[in-house]
Amino acid sequence: MRFIVMHKVDANMEAGGPPSQEIISKMGELVQGSLKSGVFLNGAGLHRSARRVRLECAAGDCSQQSGPYAGQNELVAAFTMISAKSLDDAVTHARKLASSLGNVEIEIGPVVEPWDLGIMPKPQGNLPERFLLLCKATPADETGVTAEKHAAAVSALAKSFNDNAAVLAAESLAPSAKGARLSVSTGGKRSWVDGPFAESKELIAGFSLLKLASKQEAIAWADRYAEILGENAEVDVREVNEP
Repeated sequence: MRFIVMHKVDANMEAGGPPSQEIISKMGELVQGSLKSGVFLNGAGLHRSARRVRLECAAGDCSQQSGPYAGQNELVAAFTMISAKSLDDAVTHARKLASSLGNVEIEIGPVVEPWDLGIMPKPQGNLPERFLLLCKATPADETGVTAEKHAAAVSALAKSFNDNAAVLAAESLAPSAKGARLSVSTGGKRSWVDGPFAESKELIAGFSLLKLASKQEAIAWADRYAEILGENAEVDVREVNEP
């Protein structure tokens, strides 16, 4: 089975602060170990919401809002990672995706690269950038009836690209009823709660795609992940739809 572990934005990130070197080091150890064991398949972090754009599309028309913004409907139904020349180009591609999906909200955000964290120097040349297109959940997504529609929309998007863009990854998520959330109460108590989730107000900061035998194993991995991020980390575990 495959699962996505999604962590939420914190105040330091929204203020533009980088993660600590301790977090970068410990997260690198977790990911590298999980890569070697075949557990970790893919992952990416997003820059703060001030660098993101939202599209809200209905009846063929899309309104566009630039960040920063507070959380609204942050329950994710699907994501597509693309390469593009710029944020403006990524938004144009997201509009194409929306035209296939119909009434949908899509958040477009640039991916955090290793050179953004000081792990390696930025390669020379005019390289394409990576962006995540996050499709927010609708009632239909929460019934599990839209997975094929998402796949068809991504296929149509890929066919529309020229040499300046590409689909790098795409997944749709099972209804949140199959997921779990690690939340922190006012008193600081951390606990896992099974879905479904009526809403999610916290902005997505990034994801890890895992291959594991059960949701409980995914939760155990997410516990280690959350411990590295800190005591206030909120994390979702969601099952991924298989092709």
